[in-house]
Amino acid sequence: MPPDACQIICECKGCGALLRPRAGDCCVFCSYGNVPCPPIQEAKERGRAGGCCSQA
Repeated sequence: MPPDACQIICECKGCGALLRPRAGDCCVFCSYGNVPCPPIQEAKERGRAGGCCSQA
């Protein structure tokens, strides 16, 4: 996943539903992916809080 992968809305290729982040998540990757988005992973590695959209 690219480091600038923040995505707020994603269309499901299977059913066409529009996916949005769940409450408390910064993007659809954090809500529906197997791992958090790269900016969240990097922030955790550096020991600080962060979100992919809050770093704009």
